[in-house]
Amino acid sequence: MKQRHKKTVRLLEEKIMSTLIRWNPVREISAMERMLNSMIEDRTRAIRGTVDDTATGTLALDVIETGIGYTVTTTLPGVNADDIKINLHEDVLTITAEIPQPADQKEGERVLLRERTWGKFSRSVRLPNAVKGDGVEANYQDGVLHLTLPKTENAQPRTIPVKATKA
Repeated sequence: MKQRHKKTVRLLEEKIMSTLIRWNPVREISAMERMLNSMIEDRTRAIRGTVDDTATGTLALDVIETGIGYTVTTTLPGVNADDIKINLHEDVLTITAEIPQPADQKEGERVLLRERTWGKFSRSVRLPNAVKGDGVEANYQDGVLHLTLPKTENAQPRTIPVKATKA
């Protein structure tokens, strides 16, 4: 009888040990960090542009380099093309715009969620190579700004021929 009891206890211990997960403090800290980052991001998104009219938000940019130049893309929904300012000075590109504030709520309405950002936005990025200032093109269509910035001739890659000399 004791033998049978010991075997049952051993089987129960094995089952319990196989279902237990070893505590990993790093995993717990990572989960807490993700949760806090999410809370901060949600809170920032909710109040950005509504607290201080002089605050300037940051534009998200896509900057792509090719052998002959750069392509920069950003989204500016609801902005008139005339309200977008682009400046290129000493290979630093600056884009500034203002997304208009949403219309005030009407009588009897209550805002449940406001995630869209509005206000002044600006972004400066230093380009790694010199750009031909007079060759820059800007195209704004359907809320998306596309910039094409050609590199100067000196900044473009070139192939240098190798001359063989006879000894």
